Parts: sequence; structure tokens; C-alpha cells
Amino acid sequence: MNIGSLFCRHARYRPKQTAVVFEGTRLVYRAYNREINRVAHALHDLGISKGDKVATILPNCLELLETYWACAKIGAVVVPLSTLLEGKGLLSLLNDSDAKVVITYSGFVQTLEAIRSELHGIQEDGWIVIDEPESPGYVNFHVLKEGSSHMDPQGIEIQDEDPFNIIYSSGTTGLPKGIVHTHYIRAMYATLFASACRMTPESVALHAGSIVFNGAFVTLMPAVYLGATYVLMRQFEPSAFIEAVESERATHVMMVPSQIVAMLNAPDFAPERLASLEMILSLGAPLHREHKEALARQLPGRFYELYGLTEGFMTVLDKTEYPAKPDSVGVPPPFFEMMIVDDAGRELSPGEVGEIVGRGPILMPGYYKRPEQTREAVRDGWLYTGDLGYVDEEGFLYLVDRKKDMILSGGVNVYPRDIEEVVVQHPAVLEAAVFGIPHEKWGETPLAAVILRKPGSVSEGELKEWVNARVAAKYQRVHKVVIMEEFPRSAAGKTLKRVMREPYWAGKETRI
Repeated sequence: MNIGSLFCRHARYRPKQTAVVFEGTRLVYRAYNREINRVAHALHDLGISKGDKVATILPNCLELLETYWACAKIGAVVVPLSTLLEGKGLLSLLNDSDAKVVITYSGFVQTLEAIRSELHGIQEDGWIVIDEPESPGYVNFHVLKEGSSHMDPQGIEIQDEDPFNIIYSSGTTGLPKGIVHTHYIRAMYATLFASACRMTPESVALHAGSIVFNGAFVTLMPAVYLGATYVLMRQFEPSAFIEAVESERATHVMMVPSQIVAMLNAPDFAPERLASLEMILSLGAPLHREHKEALARQLPGRFYELYGLTEGFMTVLDKTEYPAKPDSVGVPPPFFEMMIVDDAGRELSPGEVGEIVGRGPILMPGYYKRPEQTREAVRDGWLYTGDLGYVDEEGFLYLVDRKKDMILSGGVNVYPRDIEEVVVQHPAVLEAAVFGIPHEKWGETPLAAVILRKPGSVSEGELKEWVNARVAAKYQRVHKVVIMEEFPRSAAGKTLKRVMREPYWAGKETRI
């Protein structure tokens, strides 16, 4: 099962169907397959063979997509890394992944050069840039392609269990770990998400977030599988996103909550401009009820929510289920199983909060070169997510919070999300993030960081008083409100509470 073979199929049976759109470039499947083949042969000519690792450090671009599928065709393992990485963090991931080739762009060469002497796996001719190099010793991506065959590679046998990629976790709860996905797993992404999202060969999937983020594969793989059209934007900007949806007649979009909030609050937002959309899928973090309701008012009948882990478990709230279960993140798709368990691993009854554990056909074979951490995460075939939740009598899942985000205040479990749901109801608040800070009496206490719709529209003291008058219990009262211009975010667009929390805990006892 080689997912790269999908392009051979579409080139034969859907040759004139638009495959990919990026800025000014539009490629049909026949032309797209030929470009992918050229990259595959170029990498093979460099000595890259089945199982070898190819690291990419690129923004969204056609070259990155071509590298994904070229690696699939020759059995190489792609390691997509974020352009936000630098220094020791970048060095550790490149060395940990055993990459033999690194493909980047000229603007990142200086960052790579600073650590080049400490990189031990990159082969001498394995330094590639997609544009003009700024430093000697780099090969141009397009020059390599020009001399390569456009024919499909032959004689490379790929088995279901062969790895396709290593996705490094965002590090929101610790040091990044390399999560391995096989060709079989990505094929399951293709088929299962195509079904869950109601995608067809006529669909137009548009994506503006980083395709280094694993969530991007939720719409990317179904589009590739179906031979649909995939529209990629270089980056997310609300007005440009709205314009692209309108002009390309996009049917399916996947967004993280911060993007949904930004879109709804864009000055040129108008529901009729997004009328082509059949699905707006929220994932990556919980979307607060206030924003869900705003989206449902403006664009009814389109909202889906996905809860999932790169390690291999997910639930989906279907658009038809949202009206009855607006606070749920849905149910496991077919072939998946889920339990809520206590600290001893015993299954809990509906309504009882515990750790979410699950299993299914997209479960990772493991963390790359980390058998102990793999055994900790996957026990008896079940993935222990580290997330807290409960199910209702009908089996629908409700997220409570991450175990590590839970605030233990005076012996009481305080869930930040419950407080956030109150904070975002204030008319001046655009986004909120609640986390625990040290407190002499209670051990820790909640702090609410907020981004305002309009600077100066409310003071920190006024907002604190407003929130504390509306939370459900005294222990949910916030000790402090901090107004910020922007939150630190990962490459995936996730809010990094860990980064905001660290200064408050510096020098304090490590949080459990």
C-alpha cells in the first residue's frame, strides 16, 4: 500500500482534473504526478532509498507537497520540521531523526549554518534549497528536478507497515517526540476522513495553516485519495482566506480555533462570501461555546469538531449532531474504540471524569527510537491520551482538560476550560487562556490571559471582577487577569499555555 501510487492512478484516470493550486500555479493531476516523479528520481539519484530520512524545513509551498509524495513513491521517510525551530531545538530534531537530506529555503540557510558542524547525519550532497542558495555547498531543488525522469519510479515495494513520515510533537507538554506514521495509517486517514467529512472527487479542500502540522493531513489525505482539488495558501490571513474560499469555491476547510475567531472578526467577513463551504472543521484545541454559536449563526449547518492526537486516536462531532450536542467533541468513527478510565485503569461510568483512552486503525507503531515512552503511551494496544473527559449516556465525548493543565487549588481540581468559557462571553474579549500560577495558601490559583477585540476597551481589574461574578464556584475565581496583544502559538496555531505559565513558575517547585 504505497500512498504515492494515488498520483499514478489519478494521472491516468483523472489527468485533466485540477490537483493542486498554490498562489499563481495550478497543476492538473498528469502534470502534478510528473513533477512528483522528478523529485522522486532526483532523491533516488542522491542515494536516498527505502527507509532513509528526508527532513524538510519549509514554509507552505509546492516543493514541500512534492517532497511528501516523492518520498512516498521511493519509500523514503519524510520528516517535516517547522521553520520556527532554531538552535539546539532544531539540532536535536535533525540528529534524532537520522536525516540524510535536508531541504530548506535560502532564508533559513543562515540558521542551518549555525549548527551545521554539529549535524552528524546529513550527507555531503544532501543540502538542498528550493530557491537561490546564499551559501556554498547547497544544491538547488529545481536544478535537481530538471535532470530527472518524469516517469513513475519502478521496482520499489512498499508494505503497509513501512513508515511514511515522522511527525514531531509540538512540545506543548515536554520535549518533542517523533511520531511514526506508516503508509497504512495515512491510507486510513484518507478513507476515514473522506467519509467523516463527506468529501467527494468534486470537493475543493482549502488549507491555510502549516502543512507541517499533522492536522493538515485530515483534509490533505482525503483530497489525494479522491483525486479532488487541494488549494494551499502560504499562510493564514483572515481577509486573504475569505477571498480564497470565495474565488476557489472551496467546499471543505480545516481550521484551528484562533483562525476561526480571526475569520469571524475580520472586517470583510460576510457569510455570503463563504456560501460554497460544506464543512468548517475545528481541531487542534477546544473551540469555546461562544465562538461555536457565532459560527453557527453566521454559517449554519457546516460545523464539525474533531478531537484527536497525532499518536492515533480521534472523535468527530458531525454537523448533524452539533445542534443537540454543542459541547461534545463527538464519537469515535467506525473501527475505533474509546474508554474513560480512572488512575488505576478501571473503566468509568457515563458522567464520571477520567482519562480518555482509545484505539483504532491510525494508532502509531511508536515514538521514533523511544521504546519506553511508547510503552507509557500505548498500553495493551490502548493509547493513553493524557486528556480528561467524560461520556454521556449516548457515548458522546466531552473534554474537560489536559491532565497537565488542570489546576489543583486547595485540594480542588479546577479545569481551566470551564473558566475560559466564562471569560470569552465578555463582549470585549476575543480570546482567553487560563492556567495555574503559584499561590502561597492554595498551592496554585487561576490566571486568565486575554486578547481584547479593541485595545483599552476594558481594564484588567474590571474584567477580573466581571469574571469572578459569573463563574460557577468560588474556587474558579481568577486571581489575576493579564491583557496580551497576542498569545505564543505553535506552528499548528495552538496556544502555548506552557510558555505563558513558565515565568510564573520559574524557581518554584516543578508542577505535577
